[in-house]
Amino acid sequence: MLDLVLTNKEGLVGDVKLKGSLGCSDHEMVEFRILRAARRAHSKFTTLDFRRAGFGLFRDLLGRIPWDKALEGRGAQDSWLIFKGHLLQAQERCIPTKRKSGKNTKRPLWMNKEILAKYNHKKEAYRGWKQGQVAWEEYRETVQAARDQVRKAKALMIELNLARDVKDNKKGFYRYVRDKRRTRENVGPLQNETGDLVTQDMEKAEVLNDFFASVFTSKCSSHTAQVTEGKGRHWENAELPTVGEDQVREYLRNLKVHKSMGPDEMHPWVLRELADEVARPLSIIFEKSWQSGEVPTDWKRGNITPIFKKGKKEDPGNYKMVSLTSVPGKVMEQTLLETMLRHMENKEVIGDSQHGLTKGKFTDDTKLDGVADTLEGCTAIQRDMDRLENWTKRNHMKFSKGKCRVLHLGKNNPMHHQYRLGDDLLGSSTVEKDLGVLVDNKLSMSQEGQWYPRVH
Repeated sequence: MLDLVLTNKEGLVGDVKLKGSLGCSDHEMVEFRILRAARRAHSKFTTLDFRRAGFGLFRDLLGRIPWDKALEGRGAQDSWLIFKGHLLQAQERCIPTKRKSGKNTKRPLWMNKEILAKYNHKKEAYRGWKQGQVAWEEYRETVQAARDQVRKAKALMIELNLARDVKDNKKGFYRYVRDKRRTRENVGPLQNETGDLVTQDMEKAEVLNDFFASVFTSKCSSHTAQVTEGKGRHWENAELPTVGEDQVREYLRNLKVHKSMGPDEMHPWVLRELADEVARPLSIIFEKSWQSGEVPTDWKRGNITPIFKKGKKEDPGNYKMVSLTSVPGKVMEQTLLETMLRHMENKEVIGDSQHGLTKGKFTDDTKLDGVADTLEGCTAIQRDMDRLENWTKRNHMKFSKGKCRVLHLGKNNPMHHQYRLGDDLLGSSTVEKDLGVLVDNKLSMSQEGQWYPRVH
């Protein structure tokens, strides 16, 4: 017998019956019952339901609190915990939660009543065709009509709206693209410090955490210590800057509501809606932290997600981290950055060439080039490489040496010198991408030289 019903679990299928020949085929139709009740999958995660939020009551509850008296005589950490407790307690009363729908449980955004009626009509037509009550041509026309309407709804209600609002709602755009992907890429096996591959989730998290922590340092360089010791000289004849309530309110009003919240569970939508009510307590907390140097614990935490860039997937250095940190903590950073930049510009603390942290000026990859048609030229380039390495040591920064390459340019380049960065020898490359443009080693040049792309 060729007509079989195969299952991976005993007792799942029952009442198997043969229902006669299937058309002109020599196979027979098999009818069976699945002896298990289907359960709808529910997500274990919950999210805030802003459609049913009562922001009026929320504002009234926070407006009754005398923040100056409640935070008086307390440090930044204690003040933050008091503010966080009042906010989350009021949020629990005013904003209900809902289960976060999974990909297979939520209704598509383009689904409306008209399309749902078309779907039901198609199901009835299919049932009628199976029972011989509806002709095949009629059923096919019903299916085609429902399919055309779904395609139009997707194009008009989803894709056009996403394209129009992509600047303001990038999160929705990338969520739509992610849902279209058939497979979801997870972090595969990673190589630890001993060279062994780890496969368990906790082990992979530890490997990534160790790598991400290694690129940061808590030590201050001698130059940083000198700046710290002499910071009071710039304020001798001027009043110390303060964090203003209006300044904080302006940042809160410009928060993007589609962004995710951090580990402290304070959503940017809530903070923007309650900008007038929370600007006062946040400005007090920011001022305490600014003057005392105490940073609340929640601002130091973050939900880290590794994103693969390129190269070998088992190398943790080929992943970049995307972190979700505290929204008030990021507002504090922007407030202090604006204050310090204004001070540096007014006092002329930095020169035009020292623009690494100034707004609108940023350096990403480092490139070093030089003429290398003689041994002296190669030595000069190596000397510049040593200066870069010394600069990283003084500033407690690191190059990703595994991604540093040497690109020998020129058709008849006689020198293929072996360069090093610190104690590590750099490998050669025949082609590199820079600003979206591929540059190979056959580039026509008036003078033979060498170019070092992507030293970072």
